[in-house]
Amino acid sequence: MFLSRAMNASTAGCSEQRNRLKSALDKADAVVIGAGAGLSASAGFTYDGERFQRYFSDFEEKYGFHDMYSGGFYPYPTPEERWAYWSRFIYCNRYVDPPKSTYQDLLSLVKDKDYFVITTNVDHCFQKAGFDKERLFYTQGDYGLFQCSKPCRSETFDNEKTVRRMLEQQKDGRIPSSLLPACPHCGRPMTMNLRSDNQFVEDEGWHLAAERYERFLRARKNARVLFLELGVGYNTPVIIKYPFWRMTAANPQALYTCINDGEAVCPNEIEKQAICINQDIGTVLRQLSAQNHGPANASA
Repeated sequence: MFLSRAMNASTAGCSEQRNRLKSALDKADAVVIGAGAGLSASAGFTYDGERFQRYFSDFEEKYGFHDMYSGGFYPYPTPEERWAYWSRFIYCNRYVDPPKSTYQDLLSLVKDKDYFVITTNVDHCFQKAGFDKERLFYTQGDYGLFQCSKPCRSETFDNEKTVRRMLEQQKDGRIPSSLLPACPHCGRPMTMNLRSDNQFVEDEGWHLAAERYERFLRARKNARVLFLELGVGYNTPVIIKYPFWRMTAANPQALYTCINDGEAVCPNEIEKQAICINQDIGTVLRQLSAQNHGPANASA
C-alpha cells in the first residue's frame, strides 16, 4: 500500500520533534517499541574501533579482519578456533552490559505505561536493563542460547557456563576440543540460536512470546498506540518497520515515531501521524528521560 519512493524525512527541528514525542508518550494508551541494531549501537555495543581492538586484537593480527561482524563469517580452519572467536563474541555482546544508559533511559520512559517490545536484537539488553520479560519478543534468537546445528527437536540450551569455560580455557586462539558443544540428544555440533537460515529453532519460549505480542496488538488495535521504532534498518523491514507503518495507517489514533540518526523516514501516507527524529537514539532518550525527572516536570 505504500509507495517505495514516496518517503518523508521531517524537516522540523529535533527539539520540536522531541517535544512532540514527549507529549505523545504522555497521552498514549499503549506503547509498542520496535528495536533494531541501531539501538544497541547507540548504547555502545559497536562492532569495530576501540571495542573491537579491546576484545579481538589477537584475532585481527592472525586472521586479518577488522570488525566483529567480519569475524563472525571468517572460515576458521578448525571448530576449536571458531569457538574461541564466538565464545569471546558472545561474552562481550551478551554477558557484558553496554557502556551507556540508553536502555535504562528507555525503560524510565515506558515503565509505567502499557508497553510491549519486539526486537531483532539478540543481545538481551532489554532484560538486563530491567524490562519485563513477559513484554519482550526476541524474533531472531539470543546470543545466550545454543541449538542443535541440524535441529533434532525444537529446543534451545542456555550457554553461559559453557561460554565462560571457553573463555577461561582458550589458548593461542583455540579452545580445548573437550569443550566443543554437542547436542545432548543426537550428538551433532551445537550452534548459536540465531536466525540465519531455515535451521533456526523457534522453541516454546519463542512461540509464547509471539502469542503474547499478537494478543497485545489485537487488544489495542483501536487505542491511542504509539509505535516507537528505534534503530531499525532495511535488512529485515518486514518484521518491525513495515508492520508499524501498516498498523499506523489502519488506526487513526495511532502515532508512528522513528528515531534513527540519518535514517528516520516514513511514507507520505502516514506523514500526519508520524514523528521522524534524525538524531542519535541515546541522546534523544537521555533528553526525554531528563525531562521526566527534571525540575520542570517536578513542578508541573
